[in-house]
Amino acid sequence: MNRLAQIILAAGLIVVTAACGGGGNDAALTETKSTNLGGKKKPKKAKEEKKLSDLDPMIMKGVGPITSVEIGALDDAMAAEGKELFDAKCTTCHKVAKRYVGPAMKGVAARRTPEWIMNMILNPMKMIKEDSLAKQVMIESNMAIMVNQGITEDQARKIYEYFRTI
Repeated sequence: MNRLAQIILAAGLIVVTAACGGGGNDAALTETKSTNLGGKKKPKKAKEEKKLSDLDPMIMKGVGPITSVEIGALDDAMAAEGKELFDAKCTTCHKVAKRYVGPAMKGVAARRTPEWIMNMILNPMKMIKEDSLAKQVMIESNMAIMVNQGITEDQARKIYEYFRTI
């Protein structure tokens, strides 16, 4: 086969391959067309985090000793002790207003149940192994595993009370 025939054959293969599109490109084109607004592509949001009210409370309790927490009026003294505990044991990985190693804590009391938060504080390894939401948080935190800080149930409750203030 001469050089010209080889070039023509290669060009033909490229055209056929491009026309076939490898499958799935039609969906990509449809998606692009459906998100076009006035020539501008509509940006897609990352997976939206569900609000606590959108989730089943039974699922949201996590795995651990805390099955029910009674929440009343904010206890300022308990919250102050919780802040001290958080500052001493948690700020290596967590910041209040921004993601650091772990997620930001601002608004966590609105996104998670008290039981889930306290179970995560008390036994993060068990939560990561057995709770799908805890696994998701770990994945979103670049696979950083929360370290067990040896916090008691009473201390976890105080930290939760502090979370209610931020």
